[in-house]
Amino acid sequence: MPDPVRYERVGAAAVVTIDRPDRRNAVDGATAEALRDAYGRFEADDAARVMVLTGAGGIAFCAGADLKDTASMAGRLTGRDGPLGFTRLTPSKPTIAAIDGWCLAGGLELALWCDLRIATEASTLGFPERRWGVPLIDGGTQRLPRIVGLGRALDLILSGRLIDAAEARAMGLLTEIVAAATALDRALEWAEGLAAFPQETMLADRRAAIAGLGLPLDEGLALEAAAGPAVFAAAQAGAARFAAGEGRGGAGAGV
Repeated sequence: MPDPVRYERVGAAAVVTIDRPDRRNAVDGATAEALRDAYGRFEADDAARVMVLTGAGGIAFCAGADLKDTASMAGRLTGRDGPLGFTRLTPSKPTIAAIDGWCLAGGLELALWCDLRIATEASTLGFPERRWGVPLIDGGTQRLPRIVGLGRALDLILSGRLIDAAEARAMGLLTEIVAAATALDRALEWAEGLAAFPQETMLADRRAAIAGLGLPLDEGLALEAAAGPAVFAAAQAGAARFAAGEGRGGAGAGV
């Protein structure tokens, strides 16, 4: 049997591909274990600055848990990693979902785990498991409200309705919509753009934004300030480069 998950280094990116197109890239127990292993490889590889998560076949990003093999998932429900592999873990580096086609149920929860989400214009997203009484247990109830707000999140969580890429973009669920079959290419462009930035300060800002969410403002500001001394030398070096005329017209990721 082929590996259900492929891990490839493409430039500064680690591309993690769910490779079960015959099952719309649904995740069974073996696939969840392979996803956890791929996450570990990414975290251990200092040269991999961004993880890009995608699905093979051009039909689906991921259709969620494989409901024809729920028995293989039973032992993962309460684990620290998460049923679908790594959904209860927080990566130390940026992550991008490259979505092409169906992004449903636990597959949408995997996309929500990522920092950024890039989808083709024909993609469809939602939580249809509502119809079968399957709960959201891979972070969807917590991450979706943080991304789109509680009202919009409850709309999708309670109704189980499916939305197209345009509506997902309008509510802030998607970072960008791209043409058919180009989501992975665009995600890799973003990855190279993020990798080109000075890493120390970018990662410190990312940590503060994630850890500070939900804290009272004064606590969040204190958390942000605490990173200042550790990255001050990097900030000074960057300011000196700017003063010398470097990078003033440079394009960042997504430009």
